[in-house]
Amino acid sequence: MRWHIAAITIALITLPLHAQDFALKDGDTVVFLGDSITAARAYGKIIENYTLLHFPERKIRFYNAGQGGDTADGSLKRLDRDVFVRNPTVVIVAFGVNDIGWGLKADDAHKKKYLDAIRVLVERCQKKKVRVFLCSAAITGADPAKSENDFLQKMCDEGMKLSHKLGENAIDVQRTMRGIQKKIWAHNEKLKESAKNVSLHAADGVHLNDLGQLAMAYAILKGLDAPAEVSSAQLDGQDPKRVVASKCKISDIVIKDGSLEFTRLDQGLPFNYGLFYALNFAWVPVQDELNRYMLTVNNLTADRYEVTVDGRKIGTFTRQALAKGVNIASATGDAWQPGGPWDAQAQVLKSLTEARHDLAVAQVLANAYVKEGPLPLQITLNAIRTDDDLVALQRLVAQPRAYRFVIRPIM
Repeated sequence: MRWHIAAITIALITLPLHAQDFALKDGDTVVFLGDSITAARAYGKIIENYTLLHFPERKIRFYNAGQGGDTADGSLKRLDRDVFVRNPTVVIVAFGVNDIGWGLKADDAHKKKYLDAIRVLVERCQKKKVRVFLCSAAITGADPAKSENDFLQKMCDEGMKLSHKLGENAIDVQRTMRGIQKKIWAHNEKLKESAKNVSLHAADGVHLNDLGQLAMAYAILKGLDAPAEVSSAQLDGQDPKRVVASKCKISDIVIKDGSLEFTRLDQGLPFNYGLFYALNFAWVPVQDELNRYMLTVNNLTADRYEVTVDGRKIGTFTRQALAKGVNIASATGDAWQPGGPWDAQAQVLKSLTEARHDLAVAQVLANAYVKEGPLPLQITLNAIRTDDDLVALQRLVAQPRAYRFVIRPIM
């Protein structure tokens, strides 16, 4: 075998990007407007963390304006208070189920009220130069084979058509979630014990559980043209000059004794969300369609290789798997610990994002229930400063760092 020892810097090779750039731009302020599914803050936080990790160079800020039991028409009364006060550039709107009384008021009168409200909402946003992304309602627990043409979907279709007609955007959350739901129902039909059934919903069949919130976040991100690729690096186990990199920079390559080492600096980082959370990706195709953090190594000679990054083991892979390319976004050598250093960064980011939203909830509670004295105002004023600090910490943590990869043969 001929060994190479090299310490060279490979210039960044930019490959074609996603056909359409991510819809959220540098400087955007995004407000999620909706009912209790939005007020749960779960899908919004997923989108926030994903965006911060994948696009750390873009200064995008997120706020939640969900309110339990609300409708499109009801939201018009609080646009100034809950939405425009944030000076948004983007509003992501999700209503529908309450508008028809959970199906008990699925009639033309309530559909008209919904559509009239969507028109007013869009027009008021346009006057303030706010881009609107109107989502169809989250899917319910109804049989997905029978709900494709039900009242809720048809009403939302008309709403999305109206948004487009008015010059704004629409995201069909419901159909994307239904595709996931069909796979889940097919899986459940094969189970002997219904207690083991997988679901997107809480017991009421309307509110979403954690898996359902991830499915909704996925649907919205797809609607925002979120790219599949985080970054990719292709190297050669024999030739340090044969490097192809997309959205990352490869440098300081060393090939010795059958091992390959290099430094990788990415433009963005993969989305990770905690221990065992990646199990949800069996149902929601985040890894393949939103989170491809690829490593490919050709011309290796041993059968199996251990991959470590900054001293953290992320897994063992066959020569054939590495030659084909492996997605190491959530790879880990220990299920009880974060995987690569990017995973550890994502865990810290998640905690900071949780803190931002806990702070926001504290403001809401103080203003709702502490009626006497200066406390609500004091909390609000201090919360603004604290939130600014938390946002700065989010951006610090989400910044890519140079990672040292070591790919070593297992003898």
